[in-house]
Amino acid sequence: MGTDDKISNKAEELKGRAKENIGDVTGDEQLQAEGRADQTEGALKQAGEKVKDAGKKVKDAFTKDT
Repeated sequence: MGTDDKISNKAEELKGRAKENIGDVTGDEQLQAEGRADQTEGALKQAGEKVKDAGKKVKDAFTKDT
């Protein structure tokens, strides 16, 4: 849930983008697919982090009022 996770997830997305681009240039369909998979995985993890952050904000909002 921390910054390290967010950085790691973004790095995974960027690594995937690089793999996909290299696959495009070389015509390597397997590398393209791996790149897209890495990007998707990183994006899903990022979305999970955003949900956690939103949940924490909601929890904090209710905790402040009590």
